[in-house]
Amino acid sequence: MIGLIKQLRRRTPLGWLQLSHEKSRLLVAISGIAFADVLMFMQIGFQTALYDSNTRLHRSLQADIVLTSPQARSLQNMPTFSRRRLYQAMDIPGVNSAEAMYVNNIIWKNPQTRRQTSVQVIGFNPDKPVFDLPDVNQQLQSIKLPDTVLFDRSARGEYHKAIAQIDQGKKLTTEIEGRTITISGLFTVGASFGSDGSLMTSDQNFLRLFPRRPASSISLGLIKVKPGHDPKKVAIALQAYLRDDIKVMTHAEFIEFENNFWRTNSPIGFIFSLGVSMGFAVGVILVYQVLSTDVNAHVREYATFKALGYRNYYMLSVVFEQALILAALGFIPGVAVSLGLYQMTRTATNLPMYMTVLRGLQVLILTIVMCSISGAIATRKLRSADPADMF
Repeated sequence: MIGLIKQLRRRTPLGWLQLSHEKSRLLVAISGIAFADVLMFMQIGFQTALYDSNTRLHRSLQADIVLTSPQARSLQNMPTFSRRRLYQAMDIPGVNSAEAMYVNNIIWKNPQTRRQTSVQVIGFNPDKPVFDLPDVNQQLQSIKLPDTVLFDRSARGEYHKAIAQIDQGKKLTTEIEGRTITISGLFTVGASFGSDGSLMTSDQNFLRLFPRRPASSISLGLIKVKPGHDPKKVAIALQAYLRDDIKVMTHAEFIEFENNFWRTNSPIGFIFSLGVSMGFAVGVILVYQVLSTDVNAHVREYATFKALGYRNYYMLSVVFEQALILAALGFIPGVAVSLGLYQMTRTATNLPMYMTVLRGLQVLILTIVMCSISGAIATRKLRSADPADMF
């Protein structure tokens, strides 16, 4: 290892010298790689935000097992099933409790702008809380009052003035389907790709907002398992007992169920994956153009190296050295620009767009692979070059 390091230190940095000699070409290459990195950072960021934002409510559920209709596709498309299944679930050994949750989308008047917009309404029994959200659990008494709801302070839209008034202890009123409701407090979950925001209220208030919906038709069944019992085994027993008209999932499986919908059944997930691939392809093409131009410009010099006895792998190493230098230099501005765009996106959309070390490493590896592929393509001419043909 020490010998290799000494050898590298004695080696002339030919790749860097060639790149730095043509500074305008170097700047163009760095800009192209940075642009490709920004594309990949943004698409991966949006993709991660897609999964994170659409499963925040799922992750906050206080449940070991979740029951849904077999036709359910996501929390935004949740057909109902009979509440009777919860009573049947209590027959299974290991089941400690079974609570109902109601979910539906509805049009309401923005309490600040008075414009109509869509929100997700969630109803549950306030005497038996189902969320691990302190802001909600501390205000359960208030949502027992008729036509009273809690509002998501991280909802997407013009709500800052209304939120400020609620923070001051004031109660706001607005309308849902011609019915006057009171916003008594706030909680924090956040907007998602499927919903601009959420309202939480009691099951009774939920049924008042949806008078045509029977109380026996529920969206989710939330099962808690007795201590000492394996949720997976209890879930298997529940599925066998309730048969095919109910879908039984553990809490982790329910989160993955939502992610899988957005990943495979929604065009959004495909678009973001395609965006990452396109960013990668753009980077390969840009770097190839730079390296190929450099190889063509110095092909006589490379041929001279061959005539002097240098092997192909030395000249290939020079091109790969250039590729790695370009990857490193292009990655730095790519990260810097992406950090600013992440901040702008969070401010504009309330989506969880954050730069992480893992994501940085992921894009760095993609950048190195991208430049290496370009280098491999650009060196094809060197492999077949005959010094005698160059002069």
